[in-house]
Amino acid sequence: MKSSKKIRVGILFGGKSAEHEISLLSARNIIDAIDRTKFDVVLVGVDKQGHWHLNESSQLLLDSQNPRLVRLNAAGSPVAVVPGKNQRALVADAGGLDGVDVVFPILHGPMGEDGTIQGLLKLAGLPFVGADVLGSAVGMDKDVMKRLLKEAGLPVLPWVTLTRKQSHRWDVQKIMKDLGPVVFVKPANMGSSVGISRVTRVEDLEAAIKLAFQFDHKVLVEKGEKVREIEIAVLDGEPPQASIAGEIIPKGDFYSYEAKYVDENGAELVVPARLEKSQVKEAQELALKTFAVLEGSGLARVDFFLTHAGKYYVNEVNTMPGFTRISMYPTLWRATGIEYPDLIERLINLAIKRWQRDQELKTTC
Repeated sequence: MKSSKKIRVGILFGGKSAEHEISLLSARNIIDAIDRTKFDVVLVGVDKQGHWHLNESSQLLLDSQNPRLVRLNAAGSPVAVVPGKNQRALVADAGGLDGVDVVFPILHGPMGEDGTIQGLLKLAGLPFVGADVLGSAVGMDKDVMKRLLKEAGLPVLPWVTLTRKQSHRWDVQKIMKDLGPVVFVKPANMGSSVGISRVTRVEDLEAAIKLAFQFDHKVLVEKGEKVREIEIAVLDGEPPQASIAGEIIPKGDFYSYEAKYVDENGAELVVPARLEKSQVKEAQELALKTFAVLEGSGLARVDFFLTHAGKYYVNEVNTMPGFTRISMYPTLWRATGIEYPDLIERLINLAIKRWQRDQELKTTC
């Protein structure tokens, strides 16, 4: 990791998640944009069965232009992780992998953004981009996230949490009475609006809950409000920085998976958001507080609901947001003054600096 040579970056993408395809598209954009005068790239794709494969740039993805059909080309050599080997921790069966200096785990959702990969990379001794183990885990679990934010005095909408073990105690009538007339049903550990339903009738609530349970063992039912959707990007540093605000204006009832990734006319992204200066400042301050409360590091996108009365609620935190060129996180930073390749470089340097600080910690008394 000396400045006299190029840094070898392992880009880890795909994953065993319903957000697999989004990760592939994010990886494709990072690979195309990264500064090859400063970085060498090693590509490791994770298929939907959880197997790791060494990939070539020219054969990276199949059907890469179609968000519904895009898939990983799993023809590469299998890759394993050897804990404690640092730069040599990634090993390919057929050779050809000459170590990496830092990993960019552009993985979204469970088994990638929830602390699991972060823990594995930490055991391996590899620096990695993004939140650490704890920040990843609490940022992914919407129930734990909301409890921590509420404890810290930050605004969140009322909700109830359901688990499979408590299914005999679900009272859909009471839930709708307490939280209605509109509720949103969400898997606790999922992103990209996967498994989310908007419910206005009590007779539809149980079906929405069952849908969400197809993606997670824990489900949230959250009060629905008439709101605007405001987003702030956070970039770590001393101190962390908040971007300008952006707004998502869905064409449908809410910002669905199709609106995000499939239907190019599914939503309007407004950057900068049409807000008063005081509203932007308030959102930025709330984003930085949220980042701190949830033990954020590296990067995050903090999503807010803004009511027509002017009150903000923290909706969720995305510790590894979508990273295509048109995704909101890089778009917000571009509008704030940091171009896409420079943003990638900053994130890699932040990862290396955190790893270097970790090496200074004592391991003996």
